[in-house]
This record gives sequence, C-alpha cells and structure tokens, in this order.
Amino acid sequence: MSTAGKPIQCTAAVAYAAKQPLTIETITVGAPRAHEVRIKILNTAICHTDAYTLSGADPEGAFPVVLGHEGAGIVESVGPDVTNVKVGDHVIPLYTAECGKCKFCLSGKTNLCGSVRDTQGRGVMPDGTSRFTNSKGEPLLHFMGCSTFSEYTVVADVSVVAIDPTAPFESVCLLGCGVTTGYGAATKTANVQKGDTVAVFGAGTVGLSVAQGAQRREASRIIIVDINDNKEKVSREFGATDFVNPTKLPAGQTIVQKLIEMTDGGLDYTFDCTGNVNVMRDALEACHKGWGTSVIIGVAAAGKEISTRPFQLVTGRVWKGSAFGGVKGRSEMGGLIKDYQNKKLKVDEFITARRPFAEINDGFEDLHNGTCLRTVLKF
Repeated sequence: MSTAGKPIQCTAAVAYAAKQPLTIETITVGAPRAHEVRIKILNTAICHTDAYTLSGADPEGAFPVVLGHEGAGIVESVGPDVTNVKVGDHVIPLYTAECGKCKFCLSGKTNLCGSVRDTQGRGVMPDGTSRFTNSKGEPLLHFMGCSTFSEYTVVADVSVVAIDPTAPFESVCLLGCGVTTGYGAATKTANVQKGDTVAVFGAGTVGLSVAQGAQRREASRIIIVDINDNKEKVSREFGATDFVNPTKLPAGQTIVQKLIEMTDGGLDYTFDCTGNVNVMRDALEACHKGWGTSVIIGVAAAGKEISTRPFQLVTGRVWKGSAFGGVKGRSEMGGLIKDYQNKKLKVDEFITARRPFAEINDGFEDLHNGTCLRTVLKF
C-alpha cells in the first residue's frame, strides 16, 4: 500500500521545552509539497548542537520542535517538481542547503546557501508551514531543516543529497554534521598544508575530525587541547602528535604561553571546537604572528561576544569561521563517502554507543559522560 501523497503516523521524539527530556510519541507527518522530499530515517546520531538547543542556550532555539540533524534514510515520496532525488534513493538530509542558484552558491566563495535560510531559522518549511503535528493536532517546528528525530521527516529538495546505496546508514549519518564539519574545516576552510602546525581546542567529534583532516594534509604537529585526560588516547588515534590539558599547566603558565613555547612562536592554524568565547580568544592568541589563522567552529551561547586586542590582528593573525566545514553538501558529499569507503576518512570510530530510538534520552545522557563521541540511534 503506497503512502505517497498521504499523511503518515510515526514515532518521533518531541522537545516541548528547554531543559526537559524528549517526549517519545506518535506524530503525523504531512505529505511533501512542491520541492519537498519525505524521508524514512533509519539511523540518526545525537550531536552537541541538539543538546545545546535543548539546553535553552541557543539564540534560535524554539519549541515545541522535532530535533535531530545527523541522519540517513530512504526517500519515501517526493512532492511536485523534485528532480534531484527519487523514491528509494538512499539520502542524507543537509542542514546547510545547496541550491546552486543563489548569490552565495554562485559566488564560488562559500558553502552558505541563502535559499531556505530564513524559513529554516524559523523552524518551518520554505512555504512557511510545518509538516509535523502531534496527537492534539498542534504543529511542531522543524529543526535545522532536517528533524531526524522522527521516523519520517520532510525536507526541502535543496537540503538532501542522494548517496551510494552500499554505504551503511549507521555510519554515514555522521557525515550529516560532526565529521564533515571538522574534516572540512581543516581541509577546506583552513586548507592546511604539509608541514603546518595545528592546535585543536576540544576533543569531541568535530575536534577529532579536524585532527584527522590535518593529518591527511600532513601537518607536522597536531596539538589537541582538552580538559579531560581520558581524551588523550583517542586524540592520538585520530592524528594528534601532542595532547595538552590546560588545567594541568605549571602555576602561572597560560595555555597560550604553553602553545607558543611548544611551537617556536605560535601555530599556523588553530581551531575552536568548544563554543566557549574565552577559548576562542586563546585559540587566536596562540596563532603565529604574521600569518597564523584561527578558525571558529563551535557555536557560542546566546548573547556571547568574542574579544581580543586589535593588535593581535594588526600583527597578522586572522580570525575566521567555518560552517559545515565549508563543504557543499549536494556536490561534495559523494567524495567524502568515497573517502570513508576507501579508509581515508574515519567515521565508524566515532560511534561509541548504539541504541534503539526509544532510548534517545539515555543517548543525551551519554553525551555528558566524558567518553562518548557519538551515540547512533536505530529506528
């Protein structure tokens, strides 16, 4: 019996308010409209960004919402005028769209597509409405254009990419955010070159992916900075040459002084993967005078601002940011999946727990235990 063109009832995890556990319930997912795709999600991972929005610190956070943005599944049906994917395709939803037509896409300078940014930020589809309703008939918001914490989801056609059907969903769902973000930040945004020195602040999935990107580019030193000593082993597995715990430095020594001492004047590239604005400043100031570049990847809480002395920039340091690693999801995802299949990109190694979808709240608890990188949920 075909479900195309009809609403589908399915299981989802709904966030009704900040700081509250997710509610697992049956919701109704509407049929895709023009330029929309309905996907049956098979695996989804839990990213710190989901936890960040659930914490209430996200300036764009709104409720009630179906969270989730690291997922993979199969196209169940498509709305009118969809040409880039078809029913049965294996796909990854993309929180960074790629329309190929807007000023951003045509510039060749950025992966930030403008096509659905406004509505995505408001938690609705491009036509301004939601495809999700709960059992009371109340609309639920979409999240980052993906909402993978639902067995079925609807996304804009510019926000989905078809992938090699032989790639396992449980692994490639991680390419929907964390792995791609870090790896791309090193290889695309910073464009690390052979012999460069790199420091990465934060040894989560994004930071470790920066490290493996820097290793792929043959950086001479990759220093991971993290306050959890348990992260040293895994950091080295992903390419770190050094590991520094900033809370265990000699009295009076700052992390900036330590890194400058270790690298004869500072680093070629530093990456903030923490979202902490004080760490962002340290990352910039640990850069080498004259040419060091610091890349901000972590998202700071609402109302936070960055600061440094202008002299740091006058003397040649560069501060820049990176979203989704500078990767264009629709045109470049295939290459990342090939790298994964050819063992050039570690992905499976990030999966530290596997749970049925019903244990999603336990999965959020996993995030805070200090050893978890990614919990992958299965519908």
